[in-house]
This record gives sequence, structure tokens and C-alpha cells, in this order.
Amino acid sequence: MASSLVKLFSIFFIIISIFTPQALSVVPEECQTETNGCTNKEKALPLKLIAIFSILIASVIGVCSPLFTRSIPALHPDRNLFVIVKCFAAGIILATGFMHVLPDSFDMLSSSCLKENPWHKFPFTGFVAMLSAILTLMVDSMATSIYSKKCNNGVIPEGSVPIGGEQQEMAVVNIGQFHGHHHDPMPSGSADQQLMRYRVIAMVLELGIVVHSVVIGLSLGASNNTCTIKGLVAALCFHQMFEGMGLGGCILQAEYKALKKFIMVFFFSVTTPFGIALGIALSKTYKENSPTALITVGLLNASSAGLLIYMALVDLLSTDFMGPKLQASIKLQIKSYAAVLLGAGGMSLMAKWA
Repeated sequence: MASSLVKLFSIFFIIISIFTPQALSVVPEECQTETNGCTNKEKALPLKLIAIFSILIASVIGVCSPLFTRSIPALHPDRNLFVIVKCFAAGIILATGFMHVLPDSFDMLSSSCLKENPWHKFPFTGFVAMLSAILTLMVDSMATSIYSKKCNNGVIPEGSVPIGGEQQEMAVVNIGQFHGHHHDPMPSGSADQQLMRYRVIAMVLELGIVVHSVVIGLSLGASNNTCTIKGLVAALCFHQMFEGMGLGGCILQAEYKALKKFIMVFFFSVTTPFGIALGIALSKTYKENSPTALITVGLLNASSAGLLIYMALVDLLSTDFMGPKLQASIKLQIKSYAAVLLGAGGMSLMAKWA
């Protein structure tokens, strides 16, 4: 599993490195970036270097903080507070998709710098986001089925209750709703399936966040507008920290070994700084208003938005709210909804700056 994670993210970085130079196309005169008193390449470079280290630190703090909650009794995964914090983080991920990534894609793919046909005659952003959500569902469903079959074909420990026939079918159907908070004894097969489910969720969610993180890092690194960069750095630090909390909670529930946890934490933490460094390296030639750049980044944002929205609604919020723990307590549901609204509202407010 660890080697497959490394291969997956390595392939992604290679693809980004291959396709980014394609954005170095000639920009039409009417689409040239306007220069003003804030545009200063020499002053922008130190700000970008500060951004690399500050966002790296914020990302590490955010994604690692849930991994140490087992040592804090109040934040143990079985406690109510952990569920509330997880809902808060899910609200942040949901708002990231709706309020940050999706609007950026709409702006880019409806830009006047693109040809009228086909970009202004068809809603590519919504179409790609829809396809991305469906594709995420396919990956989610098939990966869960594959892992479930592997789990069922494995050796069942003595004393556990084997799951077969109708029981097995019901376990697969309810796998997204049984959230591991029930205190009755659970058959080992069901527990193993739930664990595999958590691992699928963690991997797919990280993939969507990584795509988004590289894109926003690239945009920041290529910009020479000091007025924009200053506000953007602070907003991205909070953004990465809270988004990392959501991912960290999923990694915690997936119960990976130390090496796998390190790999997932590492790739989440370095993607935005990597994007910034790539943007700095290409700042002389990268033109954010070039047609190829607008199309490439716009489509990436649309696909990332569809993935993040699906994961937040289906795999995070729906799983918790339809699970036995929240269904058993209206009071806890109200607190969790308040946490979702607080997380989504806070991240929506940040859309003003980032």
C-alpha cells in the first residue's frame, strides 16, 4: 500500500510538470496582465519564499493535529467532540469546493481571452465537475468492492463471526452508514470492511486536495502582485491548516501504519509549496491569462471541485449524520450542524481574499 501511494502521487507530480509548460503560450494583447504600483517582481520573491515555509508549517500542523488526538481523552474518535470537530473540517472541505475552486473554474473557462466557440457556448465547468463527481463515485464504489472481497477472502480470526450471504450484502450496503461508534460487538468482517472504507476515503480525498493545492500554489508562485500575495499567504495558511484537519481525521480513522501516515502527511504538506516553487521557476514565461493556461487550470479546478464536493457530502457528512451515533442524539446532531455551518461559513468568508 505504501509503495502504491508513492507511485500514485509521483505520477501526479510528473503529469503536472508535463502539462504546466503547455501553459506558456502567447497571450493576446487584450489579455495581458495589467501592471500597477503593486507589481514588483523583486519585492514579490521574498513574500513567495515566506509563503512556502509558512504554508508548509501550517499544513503540517493541520494534518498532524488529529493524529495526536488519541492521547487526548476528549478528542478520542469515540467521543462526541471528535465528531463535532470532524464535521467542522468537512464543512471547510465542502466550502473549498463550492466557494473557492468552482468559482475560479467558472471565471477561467468563461474568460474573454478564450474563443467564443466552444468555451462560451457550453458550461464546461459544471460538466467537468459533474463527470468528476461520477468518476469519484465509481472509484469509491469499485475500490470498496475490491477491498471488501480481499477482506472476505482473507483468514478470519478464531472466535469472529463470518459474514456471508445476506449478512455480507447488508454489511456492504450499510458500510457507509456504520461509522464505528456503535458500542455493541461488531463482527470482524464488518470491522475490516469499515476500515478498508476509511482507507479508500482517505486516499481519494487526499488526491482531490493535492490537485487543488498544486493549482493554487502555482497561481501564487507565478504572481508578482505584492498587494495580492500578502493577503493570499495569510488566507492560504488558514485554508491549508483547516483542510489538513479534515484530511488528518480521515487518516486517523484509516489506521494506517506509521510509514503510510508519513507518506500521506508529506504529500499533503508539500503540494502547495511545490506549486509555489514551480510558479516561481516559471514566472518569467508562465502567463496566467494565456488561453492554454486558463483551459488547463480551469479544467483541473473543475475536476477537483467535483471530487471535493462529492467527498464532503457523501463520504464525510452523510456518513456521520446517517450513522448510529448522530442518529441516536438530536442534541449532538444540532451541535454537528452548527460545526458544519461554522466551518463552511469561515471558509466562505476567506473567499474574499483567496
